[in-house]
Amino acid sequence: MGLTSQLDNDPKTYGEAMSDIYSDKLLEAMKSEMDSMGSNEVCTLVDPPKGIRPVGYKWVHKHKLGADGEVTAFKDRLVAKGYTQRLGVDFEETYSPVAMAKSIWILLPIAAWYDYKIWQMDVKMAFLNGFIEEEIFMDQPEGFTAVGEEQKVCPLQRYGLRQAS
Repeated sequence: MGLTSQLDNDPKTYGEAMSDIYSDKLLEAMKSEMDSMGSNEVCTLVDPPKGIRPVGYKWVHKHKLGADGEVTAFKDRLVAKGYTQRLGVDFEETYSPVAMAKSIWILLPIAAWYDYKIWQMDVKMAFLNGFIEEEIFMDQPEGFTAVGEEQKVCPLQRYGLRQAS
């Protein structure tokens, strides 16, 4: 049985999420996202190199509702604010591959030969498939700042920035 939603909108900020009536569930979802990023080596802490401008981040919070309108799940994603990057300064080009091009080139002719159907689908953790060539750093997320390492930043290895989006 789900929890009855008393909200019209999902929280827009970390502060709103922590004031939400479901703050404990949202915090659990945020911890799960951070654990996933850590175990997949998306972000580790380092001292910021001189002259870098780390990109910001935003928590995207979602109350998932069932058919009866009750809250059944909580989804939180940490997204880098790639729109703060500057062409020619922070990146040189943009592209949007999730699958490796070599994989697609091999699979499409095989699928055509055997008359297979091909579907496009979303990947829950798409950041795992896009590598970044430039050095990009992100600020530590609010609520997950390492004690004693507040000045450190996260070098992003794989994530949805302009280079990997």
